Amino acid sequence: MQVLEEKLQQDFDIVFDDKNLLETAFTHTSYANEHRLLNISHNERLEFLGDAVLQLLISQYLFQKYPKKPEGDLSKMRSMIVREESLAGFSRYCGFDAYIKLGNGEEKSGGRNRDTILGDLFEAFLGALLLDKGVEKVNTFLYQVMIPQVELGNYERVKDYKTSLQERLQTKGNVLIDYQVTNETGPAHAKTFEVTVSVDGEVLSRGVGKSKKLAEQDAAKKALADLQ
Repeated sequence: MQVLEEKLQQDFDIVFDDKNLLETAFTHTSYANEHRLLNISHNERLEFLGDAVLQLLISQYLFQKYPKKPEGDLSKMRSMIVREESLAGFSRYCGFDAYIKLGNGEEKSGGRNRDTILGDLFEAFLGALLLDKGVEKVNTFLYQVMIPQVELGNYERVKDYKTSLQERLQTKGNVLIDYQVTNETGPAHAKTFEVTVSVDGEVLSRGVGKSKKLAEQDAAKKALADLQ
């Protein structure tokens, strides 16, 4: 934890007063279950709190940033920003994946690189930061880590590939669009997926990514480019 504390101070000017909160945020249920006799707390409750403050602050940002967008558009944008895959990416960006405490089984099965675990970790960290430093510090952290990527429009671009491909293909009527994983390479904790996208049985393109979702987006992106 000391190395993590030094990293947080150096990278984000964050110094926790309650070290136990920080440690709990980085403790997965699998670790706590394997050390039951020590009565260790895990991060699920902090994750619940972090999810709530994240939803609030991102909603506030979008509301202020886009005064003319209707509620439906704002909701879609928020869902893309706070989706599991995005939060896992922010955990990796912050280097949090190196510090989470996992049980042996979870560690061996590649849990350190699993989006669900890393997304929950990011939310748990926000929950711990909220309790220790207050909502303004959480907001400052989000503006350091998340908002710059939102400003670049990365999430809007990601969300539109599959949706845009579907809209483009269905202009001629109903078609069957199918994504299939054709190959997986690399170790369990760092796999690369290859996916094909086909329409009515005809392969349009192939994509690759560090998750099935990213590979599907890549395939859809390439298919759109070929259709131009």
